[in-house]
Amino acid sequence: MITPVIALLGRKDEPTDAVEEYCHYLAEALQSRAIQLEIHRVPWEILGWPDALQTLQLQAASWRDTWVLLQYTALAWSRRGFPQKVLLVLKILKAAGARVGMVFHDVEPYLGGRLIDSIRRLSQVRTMRRMLVLADLAVFTVPTEKLSWLPAVRAQAAFVPVGPNLPIPPAPQAHSQDVVPTIGVFSITGGDSGARETKVILSAVGHTVRKFGRLRLSIFGRHAELRETELREGLRDLPVELSVEGVVEPAQVVQKLSVCDVLLFVRGSISSRRSSAIAGIACGLPVIAYPGSETAPPITDAGVVLVSPDHPYELYAALVRVLSDEAYRRELGARSRAAYQTHFSWPAIAARFSALLAAR
Repeated sequence: MITPVIALLGRKDEPTDAVEEYCHYLAEALQSRAIQLEIHRVPWEILGWPDALQTLQLQAASWRDTWVLLQYTALAWSRRGFPQKVLLVLKILKAAGARVGMVFHDVEPYLGGRLIDSIRRLSQVRTMRRMLVLADLAVFTVPTEKLSWLPAVRAQAAFVPVGPNLPIPPAPQAHSQDVVPTIGVFSITGGDSGARETKVILSAVGHTVRKFGRLRLSIFGRHAELRETELREGLRDLPVELSVEGVVEPAQVVQKLSVCDVLLFVRGSISSRRSSAIAGIACGLPVIAYPGSETAPPITDAGVVLVSPDHPYELYAALVRVLSDEAYRRELGARSRAAYQTHFSWPAIAARFSALLAAR
């Protein structure tokens, strides 16, 4: 018997929608467990909120006793990150008799030092706490004890990490045996944060190339192409072979990572909800990253080397050791592959969802 489940999404992100990709991979993995996950949207940005809610009300009439997994990011339900109207969506689902689950892809309110940022944070925290009260199940993509706004873990709260959003082959990829070490960077943040990340990358590569005489740097993914001029200028006089591409197909991401020796992840701190870091883990790579408030097992079970953002020489030393010590690099790669199979593969994630839905 096939069990229907609905994944309910808000506004579509552009140029890529990681949450939608997450739902497609999860749907495929759930098929082996006799669960059919169908993806629906509340297109409020196109129809306007009144018409979008009316359309949802008509759809939800057929969802009685059906699990509806609402996918939450603040910007999916509000252009400026004030997501309180998502509560109207939850109330419609509850009134229709649906069994409501929340999947929190944004697990913390947004940062920022302006007055508007403080107001936005207050709105997001109040909304998330109210969502937790209304939901029958709340899935967080980081361990619940890491949440700053949750004073006590609720019975309906559970932890399930995200997967890599990539077509990872069942057999491990053979990594390049080229004598030229290759550093991979998958995606750069937009705006000022991307500018800071680019400086960190340039500084780390500049110090590391002195040890090896020659390096390759492969940067690809969202916003990477926006930094190409700055990257080429920063590496102009160094023996570094640079490749920069923007968004590429998922299969190309796997191919590009397969020829890297290490993934450099400096897009904030690493955690079990950072799919671009998990991509490297899934491909069996060592990952050099910053720790933060969300950094905890199982992400630290992988081949992750944590370095302080306040001490750049820790990053330089970690890069040199990973690239020069083959035994160490292999050990880290093996840890990444094991953590992927146990925690971050889609079959493992589907098994966790299946158990959670069956238990409630």
